[in-house]
Amino acid sequence: MANKLRGLYAITPECADGQQLLAQVEAALTGGCRLLQHRDKLSEMPERVARARALRQLTGHFGARLLINDDLALAMLIDADGVHLGQEDGNLVAARAILGPSRLLGASCYADFTRARQAAAAGADYVAFGAVYPSPTKPHAPLAAVNLFKQAKTTLNASSCGIGGITLANAAPLVAAGADLLAVITDLFNAPDIAVRAAAYQHLFEEAQS
Repeated sequence: MANKLRGLYAITPECADGQQLLAQVEAALTGGCRLLQHRDKLSEMPERVARARALRQLTGHFGARLLINDDLALAMLIDADGVHLGQEDGNLVAARAILGPSRLLGASCYADFTRARQAAAAGADYVAFGAVYPSPTKPHAPLAAVNLFKQAKTTLNASSCGIGGITLANAAPLVAAGADLLAVITDLFNAPDIAVRAAAYQHLFEEAQS
C-alpha cells in the first residue's frame, strides 16, 4: 500500500435518532476527521440502509471515506469506500476480491499479531488491535499490548489501528508507539464539542510528525 492511512478513525455510536447521528458525524467531519466507520447493530434493515446512504452523501461532501462495519453487502449496495470485518464476519481474501483494489478493507485482530500478519497478506489496508484500554463498548475484550503497534510498523505494510477505551488523555502513547489510526466512539461523540475533540485528535498525529 503506497500511502498508509493515518489519523482519527471515528466509529458511529448506536443512536435512536438518525438526524442526531448525522449532526454528530457532521461535527466530527468539520473537526477534520476523514475516516468514518458506520456501526449499526440495532436498526432494522431499511433504516440501516437509509442511514448508510445519508452518511455516504455526508462523507462525500467532506472528502472523507466511509466504511461499513461487518456488512460487505451493505457496503457495496451504497457504494461505500470499504468495509471492516471482525473474526466471524467473512473471509478477507474473498472480501478483497469483491471490493476490488480501490476500496478499503479493515480487519479486527484483537491482541493477535499472527492474525494481523495474515490479514495484511490477505489484502487488508489496516489491522485493528484492541481493546488497547478497558472499553465501555466491549468490556470483556482482552487488552492489546502497545508493542503490537511497534511490531506492526516494522513488519507490516498495512496501517495499524488502536481501538477500545481511547480518550484524548491516553491516546498519545499509542501514536508514539506507531499507531496510524485511533478508532474512537465514546470520547468523540460524547464530547461537549465534537468538532473541537476531533481536531484535537488530529493534532496528536500532526505533533507526532513534527
